[in-house]
Amino acid sequence: MANPFVHLELNTPDLAKAKEFYGQLCGWTFEDSPTPHGVYSLFRPDNGPGGGIMSMPDGPTQWLPYIGVDDIHAATDKAEALGAKVCMRAQEVPQMGWFSVLTDPTGAAIALWQGR
Repeated sequence: MANPFVHLELNTPDLAKAKEFYGQLCGWTFEDSPTPHGVYSLFRPDNGPGGGIMSMPDGPTQWLPYIGVDDIHAATDKAEALGAKVCMRAQEVPQMGWFSVLTDPTGAAIALWQGR
């Protein structure tokens, strides 16, 4: 079976404005969770992958898609061997899973996700 997108994440300098826009456009509701870096706002549509929005004042404003994998370390190593640049090796999200962040050989940012 092919690996699906499992999570979508928006990094934005204006969390409130993004939540208002996507809430009205898509009918999403948000569940806010505090993190060491600010608020992370989860959304869960009726179907398809859910995701989150977080404020990153100094980072680029962009969506980051997460691809589900069975083994975060093996998948990250495989992506690197296939020409991806590893921006962040596997990091744990406590009680949830692990992720790594890559740039594919064409320059597009992607993340890999292994759930707990």
